[in-house]
Amino acid sequence: MEEKQNSLTFQDFSQSVLKPETREDISLIIQECYKKNIPIEVNCLQSKKNIGRNFQAEKTLNLSNYRGIIEYKPEELYIKVKAGTSIKEIKIELDKHNQQLAFEPNDFGLLFKGNQDEGSIGGVVSCNFAGSRRFKVGSVRDHVLGFQGINGRGETIKSGGTVVKNVTGYDLSKILSGSFGTLTVLTEISIKVLPKPSSSKTLVIKNPHLMKALGYLNISLSSSSDPSGGVFYPEYFTNHFTFNDLTHEGPLTAIRIEGPKESIDHRIKNLCKELELNIDESLVLENEQSKILWEKTRTLEVFSKMKSNLLRIVVPPSETFAVIKQIKSHEPKYFIDWGGSLIWLQLDKINTKILNDIRKIVNRASGYLTAIKIEEDLKASVDIFSVDPVKYKISEKLKKSFDPKRILNPGKMYSGI
Repeated sequence: MEEKQNSLTFQDFSQSVLKPETREDISLIIQECYKKNIPIEVNCLQSKKNIGRNFQAEKTLNLSNYRGIIEYKPEELYIKVKAGTSIKEIKIELDKHNQQLAFEPNDFGLLFKGNQDEGSIGGVVSCNFAGSRRFKVGSVRDHVLGFQGINGRGETIKSGGTVVKNVTGYDLSKILSGSFGTLTVLTEISIKVLPKPSSSKTLVIKNPHLMKALGYLNISLSSSSDPSGGVFYPEYFTNHFTFNDLTHEGPLTAIRIEGPKESIDHRIKNLCKELELNIDESLVLENEQSKILWEKTRTLEVFSKMKSNLLRIVVPPSETFAVIKQIKSHEPKYFIDWGGSLIWLQLDKINTKILNDIRKIVNRASGYLTAIKIEEDLKASVDIFSVDPVKYKISEKLKKSFDPKRILNPGKMYSGI
């Protein structure tokens, strides 16, 4: 009887899509796959399923039934949840206490499905995609206080805890964030939360050209005005922003300032002086319209009707202008986030040569590239993620340590891993 209760039934494991409801079931499924060398695709709400290389898997481990808030202590600024819990559910709970996930997870729903879908917390941590506040508060991995998960042998591992200052051994969450489910199946995650700012305003500057916009962003980020967002949209995207306070045509630079209303007004006034703006060069979006602009940025709304290819490029801000200048021959459409270091790049036409050319440009600029949306026939043959030989070797060793038989999302990030 004990043996029967602690093992999967044949009927359970015979399904191609497995939806466990307990951590024990997750562990047993992976143990079974480990014994039989069965590759398994790990997903949940599938909002980011199309990001990454195509790979073959015999089973699918879907965590959508493994969800729920385990513990939430607003006064301690943390929430502990099961990995399948949706970001939407977490936000609803945080809203009750005027708190937020400060890293602003990107929403790829409009891009892939035509409607908003932020996915699950496990998917957000596994992919490590953060929004516009990244340069101020850090990436997703910087907000993970601790986790529990199941490695490729079916063993339970855990790291960290539920407090900000936790120094128990290696911080494995830094390794697992951004590993796209190739090392461990996350089961429980403790996340740091922060109070919502009492107000938000956005300084919008009318730009003559990209270089001047990057100059404005550079000055703003080092300013005492303490911005929490800095974005540049070229003129072909400004028709997406039709606000009462925003009537001009052409490129725009938007700089977000958050905090108490009196403080915001004072900081915006000082920032305008630092940027040496004339009165007709800028305007200020009030709280509600400011929130709309940054929500449009978080959800990548300008690409929502796009049927072509989207690349995500991260480079030092000092290299952004040179990178865009070199890529211009491919006729891209782009906008810039993170105060100048994140380029979202849309290409109507792409092939292996074009992708490799762009990758070389990005590598020379000490940056990295991720193909977010790309033609299906390329997904099994090109590198979706940039990686140099040294980092590839490190990734290979990590994969062997966490998942020795390569059964968890094999090949999703890199060929052979």
